[in-house]
Amino acid sequence: MVKMKKLISITFVIAMLSTIAFSQDSRTNERGSARDDVPYHKFSVSTTYLTFLNFGPEEQNIHMCEFHFGYKITPKDKIEIKVASWELFEPMGIPWGPYKMQESEAYPGRLKESGIGLTYQRLLWKGLFAQIEILPLWKTYLDEDKEKIDDGFKLYTSYHIGYHIPLLKNRFFIEPQVHCNYWPFDTKGPAGFEEKESKCNNYFLFEPNLYIGVNF
Repeated sequence: MVKMKKLISITFVIAMLSTIAFSQDSRTNERGSARDDVPYHKFSVSTTYLTFLNFGPEEQNIHMCEFHFGYKITPKDKIEIKVASWELFEPMGIPWGPYKMQESEAYPGRLKESGIGLTYQRLLWKGLFAQIEILPLWKTYLDEDKEKIDDGFKLYTSYHIGYHIPLLKNRFFIEPQVHCNYWPFDTKGPAGFEEKESKCNNYFLFEPNLYIGVNF
């Protein structure tokens, strides 16, 4: 119940920020040249809000760490290098519902995934954007004592729709968004882990997120 309330709160915040962003763009266009006064930056660094939430009960702490290093090819096109690492305590493919975040679905240990990938973002209209990410992940299986027991590989992709909101004359920005995740290739792990994975999908739909970044 607590996790569900947290999800609802995050979704509500994303919806509110998107509404504010659209209204800000509308007012800016009415003023005419206001958007022309905003500095243009080619480089950016950003991270998901989850990077700042590595606290709470250890059994559900994924130790998330993710950073994007971006470069604008054009005013509407941006590419990024994505560096990410996390530790899963349950399969990523458990859909929203009663089985998510349940102890009965937990791994007999931890699955640490780390990788470096690429991201492409295309501005569609005002701040609305579409984005695709491709992230090869190296997997390390850990037992309950955090001892390594096996390795593996996953090809992880994600598909995003979001809204870019500039702050403080475009020096900073936030990007509320929703993404769907799909991993077409995923090697099998130890028996205890594979038992949990075999019941799950190789995709996860409609995950809300919020990215925070700085331009320079």
